[in-house]
Amino acid sequence: MNDSDTEPVRVVCGFDLGGTKLGGIVVDAAGLDPLHEDRLPSPTGLDGVLDAITDLRDSLLKGAVEALGRPVELAAVGLGAPGLVDRSGTLRFGANLPGVVDAPLADLLRERLGVPVAVDNDATCAAWAEHERGAAVGANHSMTITLGTGIGAGITVKGEILRGAHGFAGEPGHMVVDPHGPRCPCGRRGCWERFGSGSGLGRLAREAAESGNASRLLELAGGEIGEVKGELVTRAAAEGDEEALAVIREFAWWVALGIANLVNVLDSELVVIGGGLADAGDLLLDPVRSAYRDLVLGADHRDEVPIVVAKLGSRAGAWGAALLALARLEV
Repeated sequence: MNDSDTEPVRVVCGFDLGGTKLGGIVVDAAGLDPLHEDRLPSPTGLDGVLDAITDLRDSLLKGAVEALGRPVELAAVGLGAPGLVDRSGTLRFGANLPGVVDAPLADLLRERLGVPVAVDNDATCAAWAEHERGAAVGANHSMTITLGTGIGAGITVKGEILRGAHGFAGEPGHMVVDPHGPRCPCGRRGCWERFGSGSGLGRLAREAAESGNASRLLELAGGEIGEVKGELVTRAAAEGDEEALAVIREFAWWVALGIANLVNVLDSELVVIGGGLADAGDLLLDPVRSAYRDLVLGADHRDEVPIVVAKLGSRAGAWGAALLALARLEV
């Protein structure tokens, strides 16, 4: 055995903190190839977040050692967090992350983990991963929209992440699309994510069930309207259930409305749809594309903007966090 076989491999861990899970990935710092992935349920409160990231780091490093058959050295950590993350890595506010406000996550994790730490918005991380390794490779002006518990977005302009003056760019989920709509966890009414996210799909489905227009969904939910969730809608729609398909079409219109508004402002050349709902594929994207043409300004007089599914799936946020951490380490 020569020395190169026992020399530690430099790795970077990326974490994606969401409303339902904390996902993690460890990549080779040289080749950026994924070595191991794992996840935990979303923690509660700031201390819970820090503890969960520490535990998941340990699991990821153990998996990397097993995959490589060699020791590893953690070079940096990246974290994607939902909400307003400023340029110092402080999570100022996250509507879908109760109990974590004005939290200096980068500083706290740097102290705890003993390595450089980069913290950014979770959708920004996903967008960067898609730009570097996924569906947006080669696009200079792209937008990655994550449809999960809420809605996030990462935007690239001239091949660079658009962060805005304070680092807060990319929160379209809180565009108000109906001022008289349902209340949002952010405290306002009618935010886009109340209609176009996974929780929004569930709400639309429960409204259909209450109106007697979702018999198959109720059957799948054991007859309990409160148990009608978004994943049951896509399941029933994939079976060809007409009532579920009607819910999907209504939901797709709301998704398309937000996309059209964003394209009107940003003039993106490509829209990538990520997050858990992207797993529905063309079942969701076909009606979104159709509705988008009716909603965007001057559809017949502007270049087509493809709306495509993300290539990296649920790993995009964590992978992007790792890529951004490594990029900052190399600056």
